Amino acid sequence: MEALSKRSTIYLDPTLHQALRLKSVETSRSMSEIINEALKEALAEDAEDIAVFDERADEPLITYEQMVRMLKKDDRI
Repeated sequence: MEALSKRSTIYLDPTLHQALRLKSVETSRSMSEIINEALKEALAEDAEDIAVFDERADEPLITYEQMVRMLKKDDRI
């Protein structure tokens, strides 16, 4: 079953709106479909980023000065 839709008003840059309309016509998809897909992709990317941050939460932190000293010690700078 298709999920219920929620109506919302958004304001787009006129050039982006024109590009969205053209893409909608060329792909035979509604502007809402295109926007929903783009938003889902952006949110999925955010979820991936959050997961990576969570995985690295216990890693030790070092300061910028410590990093510079390590690089110098290893003859990398």
